[in-house]
Amino acid sequence: MGKLTVGALRAVLVVVLAGTGFVQVLMVWALFTDPEDGSLPLTPMRLVTILGMVSVQVALVCVWRLVTMVRRGTVFSHASFRYVDIVIGSIVAAALVWFTVTAINAPGQREDPGVTLIMGGIGVAILGVALFVLVLRTLLAQAVARDVEASAMQAELDEVI
Repeated sequence: MGKLTVGALRAVLVVVLAGTGFVQVLMVWALFTDPEDGSLPLTPMRLVTILGMVSVQVALVCVWRLVTMVRRGTVFSHASFRYVDIVIGSIVAAALVWFTVTAINAPGQREDPGVTLIMGGIGVAILGVALFVLVLRTLLAQAVARDVEASAMQAELDEVI
């Protein structure tokens, strides 16, 4: 992975992390200052938004660590599994948060239940992303196993020579 790619990815991660942090600050501030008004129960939505932002931030930090490992050439190691597992967990948590948003929003959509159905479909798509990352984790496990096997063969070859 080149320096430009790593720099661009890190810039995106910083912008998204700053954005989620800003949204969290606004939601916490709104929890304590704004009165409840409107058709949706705002306090549960604000709490769910804060939790959703936390799940995104956890995934961002883990991706940052994985990018660092890629840059150093150490991503094909057992240490990377911890970060990939946390990313999978945070994606699942984000899906659960989205399903909670869907459930909170559903009573207000009685006249147009298609919105709730679409929101549920988005939650399933988020879970699909977690499954995709799980497949990538399996590929990483195979690459690590091949790397260990290649190191063992190289050690045997060094002994013979």
